[in-house]
Amino acid sequence: MATAHMPDEFFDAVAHHLPPEQPVGPKGGRPRVGHRTALRVIWFVLTAGTRWEDVPAELGCSGRTAHRRLRAWEEAGIWDRLKADLLGLLKRAGKLDLDTVIIDGVTVRAFGGGEATGPSPVDRGRPGTKHTLMVNKAGVPLVIHTAGANASDQTQFLPVLLDFPKVGGTPGRPKELPDEAYADRGYDSGLLRTLLRWLGIEPHIAKRRTEHGSGLGKVRWVVERTIGWLKGLRRMRVRYDRLGVIMDAWATLAASVICFRILHEDAV
Repeated sequence: MATAHMPDEFFDAVAHHLPPEQPVGPKGGRPRVGHRTALRVIWFVLTAGTRWEDVPAELGCSGRTAHRRLRAWEEAGIWDRLKADLLGLLKRAGKLDLDTVIIDGVTVRAFGGGEATGPSPVDRGRPGTKHTLMVNKAGVPLVIHTAGANASDQTQFLPVLLDFPKVGGTPGRPKELPDEAYADRGYDSGLLRTLLRWLGIEPHIAKRRTEHGSGLGKVRWVVERTIGWLKGLRRMRVRYDRLGVIMDAWATLAASVICFRILHEDAV
């Protein structure tokens, strides 16, 4: 799933969202690193998992410069607009059914702690971060939320669900919420089921202390595959960045990269 080479088509998808390139001023000076070069380094760090300080000089841009662009473009909403565009393209291509969603989470180690971290219950209490994903039946990542590793699955379900993207791109009013939602036993809650039905969503959540073999896994398995794709973007395997804004940028960019690869039928 991961490759350190950024396709030209990906830059084309991002380019029209980026601010104009800054020319050299009348007094001269060192030219500013171009957007394509900075994005190429951001792609490299995301896919290869390299630390910012270890970015090869031959890429033409320092890790610190790429880090500043990643943050600036997150704060400008560029990654959100990119993901919205790619979801719209998937919908127009007939690759985005929004009737059913599946939600699950994955916990990663957070070296040095930082914002949205907490003691990991699956890693001896070491600092960690939980990524909660919402995907459709084909595994397209619709939402990725970041929270501390000790955040309860049940508390993450509704915030993720209520960020359900209103995807345009085809005639008609965008869908506000899905018709069905699937999740595993970690999300088992009578109150949650009641809230989902009140929202008009049919819950399919496995119950705790029941035998396995409910059959729900025949639908839920796609979220595990998407988590595998997410981990294929090696920067998402372990957290090194302390700032929440950077983690939000990585999460949205990672979702965008997976959407891009599904759109181009390369996500296998």
